[in-house]
Amino acid sequence: MKRLISGPRLAFTYAAALAISLAAGSAAQAQDITFNAAAVSDYRFRGISQTRLQPALQAGADWADSASGLYAGTWLSTIRWTHDAGGGGAVEWDVYAGKRGELGRGFAYDAGVLAYAYPANGLDPSANTVELYAQVGRGPASLKYSHAVTNLFGFAHSRHSGYLDASFNPALGAGFTLNLHAGRQQVRSHAASSYTDWKVGVTKDFGFATVALAWVGTNAGKAAYASPVNGKFTGRGAAVLAVSRTF
Repeated sequence: MKRLISGPRLAFTYAAALAISLAAGSAAQAQDITFNAAAVSDYRFRGISQTRLQPALQAGADWADSASGLYAGTWLSTIRWTHDAGGGGAVEWDVYAGKRGELGRGFAYDAGVLAYAYPANGLDPSANTVELYAQVGRGPASLKYSHAVTNLFGFAHSRHSGYLDASFNPALGAGFTLNLHAGRQQVRSHAASSYTDWKVGVTKDFGFATVALAWVGTNAGKAAYASPVNGKFTGRGAAVLAVSRTF
């Protein structure tokens, strides 16, 4: 479970409105809209399974304006953790918007807002969460920080929690890309629920679809991230397979 949860509805509404307004902006500028769909053997978010170690279906849409660097998008995935935590709902719905561009000397930046919504989750605090994020990168390497401006995924009094992660994704040739990632989730007021996650994997672009295989693991506390349904540790190390397509 994401059991990392409470976003005021106003904050989510603001993020959604921002994304919609950006997507509707300046028709005269060069714009691009893409769609994506995926099937995964286990939906892992920051190393923690959102689907009780079971498969998930995912889909999204993105709008970008190449002239200004502005972008917005939405993404959905099937989940299990809100229901397992005693609430309801079976879908995560994300809405995001931001701006990316160049800093010079080969460095690039990306900054924005991301709202995670869990319709009908019924949890108290609510599972809804809003984060601000900023990323700097150079070539295949990047460093990103995400800061919660609401409670974090249902943890009471967890506003201002943060997640710092680094990624390195160099091309290997023949359509293969190496995927290395490590991150640290700090849950404010819940030190026992803070943890480190990592991923080592490879992605292959086949043209008609992209296949990714990775080993994902964490050092999260087993008690903090055990499924309430069957007691299984949702942060355990495991191989995760994903098949996706962008069109």
